[in-house]
Amino acid sequence: MTRNVRQTHNELLRDPEVAAEYLSEAFEDGDASVILMVLRNIAEAQEDGISGLAARSHLGRESMYKMLSSTGNPKLTSFTQVIHGLGLKLRVEADKSHVAV
Repeated sequence: MTRNVRQTHNELLRDPEVAAEYLSEAFEDGDASVILMVLRNIAEAQEDGISGLAARSHLGRESMYKMLSSTGNPKLTSFTQVIHGLGLKLRVEADKSHVAV
C-alpha cells in the first residue's frame, strides 16, 4: 500500500510534541504569515479537521477558517483558544541574542 506525503505529514502533526516543535520553529522565523500557515497545517491535520478544532476552541467554524486564511489576523484571545484546542500551550523565554538597550 502506498502512502502519500500529505497523509504522513498529517499523522505526524497529530502528535502534540511534533506540532509544538513545528509551531515553535515558525515563531523563531517571526513571520506572521508563516505562523498562520503552520497553525493551519496543524489544524487541517487533526482527525476532526478545522471544524472539530473550532468546536474544541469554542470558536465558530467560519471564524476559524477566516482566522487561519492567508489574510487572517487573529485576536490574541482567539489565537490562544486555538493553541489550547490543539492541546498545546505557549511559552516565552528570553532571547539571549538580543542586547537590551
